[in-house]
Amino acid sequence: MTEQEQAVSRRAVACKGWRRLPGMSIIRHAGGDDRIMDHSEARLPDGLDLPDLTDPATLGCLLALVREAWQTPTVWAEPGHDGHWEMCVYADGKPKMLETYDSEAAALVAALEAAP
Repeated sequence: MTEQEQAVSRRAVACKGWRRLPGMSIIRHAGGDDRIMDHSEARLPDGLDLPDLTDPATLGCLLALVREAWQTPTVWAEPGHDGHWEMCVYADGKPKMLETYDSEAAALVAALEAAP
């Protein structure tokens, strides 16, 4: 992962709505990577390990955490016309557009950070 991707991963782990889920790919601080296979592994402390937000399954898990944090299934990130990603949360009967972001992962992490 690039330094920018690692920074986004660190932001995700710092969120109050963050937790590991089975299926996530984790980049180990000591080197290598690993996939969380069940709930017992998901409960291990994060330490210096980071989620691999370039992994499609991990992005899907992050989306699930965002929807849980906002308590609505109507949350999505979509590519904008300028190559950036837009984040929308439809909660309390109205849409809330967040800013635009450099990546889908950054958009989802921002939504997790902004969750009530």
